[in-house]
Amino acid sequence: MILLSNLHVEYATPTGPHKILKGIDLEIQSGERVVLMGPNGSGKTTLLRCLNGLSQPTQGEVKINGLPTSDAKNLPEIRRLVGMVFQNPENQIVNTTVEDEIAFGLENLCIAREAMHQIVTQMLQKFDLAALKSHPPHLLSGGEMQRLAIAAVVAMSPPILVLDEPTSLLDPHLRRSVMTLIDEIHSGSISHEPITSLLVTQYPLEALSGDRLLVVHNGRIVLDGPPVDIFRRTSELAHLGVRLPVEFEIIDYLEKISHRNISLNPAELLPIT
Repeated sequence: MILLSNLHVEYATPTGPHKILKGIDLEIQSGERVVLMGPNGSGKTTLLRCLNGLSQPTQGEVKINGLPTSDAKNLPEIRRLVGMVFQNPENQIVNTTVEDEIAFGLENLCIAREAMHQIVTQMLQKFDLAALKSHPPHLLSGGEMQRLAIAAVVAMSPPILVLDEPTSLLDPHLRRSVMTLIDEIHSGSISHEPITSLLVTQYPLEALSGDRLLVVHNGRIVLDGPPVDIFRRTSELAHLGVRLPVEFEIIDYLEKISHRNISLNPAELLPIT
């Protein structure tokens, strides 16, 4: 379980303290699929970084499975529990071949060599990287590199997966491919265990994949609920600078010109495939 209590984060700047997060209270249960949206600079990335201790609270507390991130003794276990995938995969890939990159985290966990080989082979197959196992990562395409970054994290079997705009640098086809992988990871079809996931995205269709949508604005969580319910709050989202899925824009337009409410069955919205 993830628990944030009165979380404040501020950074020193030449002109004085800059407050990033301002009193966030949040509880996420095991197995939830949570999506975060909000304008640039709203604090989404800082919030994610707090979950594994990369950023520390100025005030308040972050606990992962009851372990406070503020205690340095807890950080190795917390970072085993919370796997992070960053927006630009080049920022987290450190090895010279694809298979070495997937093995790197397993070596740090002191996984036995035979078991490590099995896990690496499985990840190469699951993420469609087997033919590239000896390739240098910097020669991969954007989509291949992002799959590698996710595979290297998933290989360590973290029960919590945190993804900071993992599709923002990809074209629409590759975005769908990566989101399909995330669907499979969350369901447990790749790691064999359902996981808790937090995804930051600017794409409304990706947000519809979540159980819960958090809208972050000016360092605070201002909306929290099922994505379909949140996206019906069109005027609020426009004020907050959050885009709507096209389907909701059409419904909003039709309601305005017909002066009627249109019922919406969430099951009729096509998932990303």
